[in-house]
Amino acid sequence: MKRFKSRRQLQRFLSIHDPIANLFHIPRHDISASHHRELRAAAMSMWAEIARI
Repeated sequence: MKRFKSRRQLQRFLSIHDPIANLFHIPRHDISASHHRELRAAAMSMWAEIARI
């Protein structure tokens, strides 16, 4: 709980962080570089759409 003032604040952060982090976690061991770039571009565009709200 470093730097979090309460358990509630930590839980709120984690509930938001997990879905966002999953956007950017792409397993690299079984895909080509070009496909990885496509997935990253899709994740970044989705993030841009979410962040504007």
